[in-house]
Amino acid sequence: MSLTSHHFIHNFRNSFEAAIFTRNRWFSFPSAKKRGYAAASIATGQKTSEEQLVVVGGGAAGIYGSIRAKTIAPNLNVVVIEKGKPLSKVKISGGGRCNVTNGHYGDKMVLAENYPRGNKELRGSFFSMHGPVDTMSWFSEHGVELKTEDDGRVFPVSNSSSSIIDCLLREANQRGVSLQTGKVVTAASTTEYGKFHLKIEKRTTDSVEYLEADYLLIASGSSRQGYAIAAQLGHSILDPVPSLFTFKIDDPPLAELSGVSFLKVKAKLKFENSQRNIPQLTQVGPMLITHWGLSGPVVLRLSAWGAPHLFYADYKAILLVDFTPDIHFEDLKFILTRHKDQFAKQKLLNSFPSEFGLVKRFWKYILDREGVDGDTLWASTSNNSLSSIASLLKQCHFRVTGKGQFKDEFVTAGGVPLSEISLNTMESRIQSHLFFAGEVLNIDGVTGGFNFQNAWSGGYIAGTSIGQLAADASMKEHV
Repeated sequence: MSLTSHHFIHNFRNSFEAAIFTRNRWFSFPSAKKRGYAAASIATGQKTSEEQLVVVGGGAAGIYGSIRAKTIAPNLNVVVIEKGKPLSKVKISGGGRCNVTNGHYGDKMVLAENYPRGNKELRGSFFSMHGPVDTMSWFSEHGVELKTEDDGRVFPVSNSSSSIIDCLLREANQRGVSLQTGKVVTAASTTEYGKFHLKIEKRTTDSVEYLEADYLLIASGSSRQGYAIAAQLGHSILDPVPSLFTFKIDDPPLAELSGVSFLKVKAKLKFENSQRNIPQLTQVGPMLITHWGLSGPVVLRLSAWGAPHLFYADYKAILLVDFTPDIHFEDLKFILTRHKDQFAKQKLLNSFPSEFGLVKRFWKYILDREGVDGDTLWASTSNNSLSSIASLLKQCHFRVTGKGQFKDEFVTAGGVPLSEISLNTMESRIQSHLFFAGEVLNIDGVTGGFNFQNAWSGGYIAGTSIGQLAADASMKEHV
């Protein structure tokens, strides 16, 4: 079933409570529900000649973009609004090590293939403007030593996400970025002068603030907040659905094998009543058995590519796994027959071909599924039984009954359609001076550092575009 574009949230152009505005100044209004008056509290005023950028979201894309904008336009007022702790996803990524990017994809065309949503659009200038090499260079130049592991994943040498967080927050602070936490942008509209009128609510106190901005960057990740603001400003939203998750398998004997892993399997995801052949729903790679089902890179990639299909199928599907992808079926039967001749007097459970790369516990699972007694001697095993075992190793069926959460990352497919964004600038095609970056867009990658690279690239491009616009405006003002 294809994912169709429609409004996830209705138009939020609600009228704002009455507010007094002075350019680039904050006004706080205690709630009328608890107070019988509306006394305005003015925060520290800024020079009225300076333009202002408000960034919604203090994650990787938002912080990176704010730093870039402030670097290009030092006189630009930059305010980041974050409802929780900044860079919270950076902190837990990669088991707390932060998988910064992936260092094995220098070719943008090949790199784009790791994005189930965005793989066609990202083949253009997106990664050329700021790709993995640029990201690694940026962090290295700002004091973070990085390392690339065998699978291409890039981590700080410290093996701690704190190195990345400290670097970003330090640079933002030195550049003069204002980080406002514990606040949520709940409504947005445009003024007759082309500015953005923002309503901001504090999470811990019953008060409302209003802010006017010349530029708005929505980098709120998969938060409903970002989708709502985008909808208020005229954008449509593709239904957000989970991506990157493990598979629940209702198979008690399999659950008993929790912890057993496979270096290489070939897995194919199929849906009942669907004849569509989607190449990306077949993946090759490592797999892990868990106490609830199956996990590992091959499963996570399938969950990403199959995210919308799984969502509409209520996470019910059939998983076909080839446990010996490098051995053809006929060769597999030959290996089993040869083993039978060589170890005729041994029991099936105690002796099996080493070429399969299986552990004894899983070999027993295969025998049990085929109804073959492990105490049977190889000599007494029929060729038909061997052929059945070979068939099961090449195409083992598992019924997917639900999804589990991948604890290191939670990624969402869907969001603002890329057709409504200019990827060269990250600016909205609908609303001037409105920019997007990160997961709020309909871009998501497979596991391995690709989702953070989307954040760095999008944040950098948006920050560059905003910074150049602000710098040009400032220059004209001083001519």
